[in-house]
Amino acid sequence: MKALKLIPILALGVFLTACESLKPNVVVVLPEQNGHVGAVVVTPAVGGSATVLDKPYAAVHADAGGKPEAVAMDQAKVDKVFGQVLAARPIPPKSFLLYFQEGSDELTAESKPIFEQVFAEIARRPAADMVVIGHTDRVGNLLDNDNLALKRAGSMRDALVRRGVAADVIAIAGRGEREPLVATADGIAESRNRRVEISVR
Repeated sequence: MKALKLIPILALGVFLTACESLKPNVVVVLPEQNGHVGAVVVTPAVGGSATVLDKPYAAVHADAGGKPEAVAMDQAKVDKVFGQVLAARPIPPKSFLLYFQEGSDELTAESKPIFEQVFAEIARRPAADMVVIGHTDRVGNLLDNDNLALKRAGSMRDALVRRGVAADVIAIAGRGEREPLVATADGIAESRNRRVEISVR
């Protein structure tokens, strides 16, 4: 689940000296950076009822059998016990939406500064790669929109390459009008659907 992060179960054994009262095989739900919290269900291997963890830092000790036992956990304890593990995680992907003038592969003036932000994100990563996906609104026919979406993605790839990004780390695709941000009837010009999404990972 994208919104859910679980502390790796095996990692706890490495850090028991930091917190002797914590047992191994602990499952912890971490909130996303934006505060969103997912959920996980911990079910005993033999008998017993499932435990739902759906609050920030909800945690249980989950051994091979028996009922999961609640564990008191908060940000400070997570940092103390799992700090090295969390620091070793890769940087999560980040996406940028760039918008285009109608019927063209020319960025809007408002999107040009956002394009510059892509390079700061690339610089944060030791080996960045990118997926660039082009989209259109529903003006025009399906085939023309497929071609325009791919042209927009290719235009952004070329702009990245001109600025020093290796072409072989950039994958491009065009979705045409199939995945609108804003649903419209056919033939409607919607500026938010004329876009490219650049995902840096």
